[in-house]
Amino acid sequence: MKPTSVVVLAFLLFAAAVNAGEIYGTVTDGGKAVAAGVKVEIKVAGKVYTGETDKFGSYRVIVKEKGKGMLTVHFNGQSPSLGLFSYDKSTRYDWTLERKDSTLLIRRK
Repeated sequence: MKPTSVVVLAFLLFAAAVNAGEIYGTVTDGGKAVAAGVKVEIKVAGKVYTGETDKFGSYRVIVKEKGKGMLTVHFNGQSPSLGLFSYDKSTRYDWTLERKDSTLLIRRK
């Protein structure tokens, strides 16, 4: 591959990443971080993006679309959801899981 082709390819890949927004934060349950591997799903403009929590309950998902969306956390057989907004730039959303009777709810910290 010619050096100019490599430079053009690198520029295009960088430009695609710059136009995407990042949604990141933490998920807690009872004041403690959820375990690693909890699935986090973000749906914006009909497209679904997924990620998982790490051992600190942190997640990071790159979302290409901007606008109103929905976050769903798949935890202990339940999947509570709540609205969010995706922007061009990184946005932090920290979430806490709560129980009401036997139903798992999610709210923003």
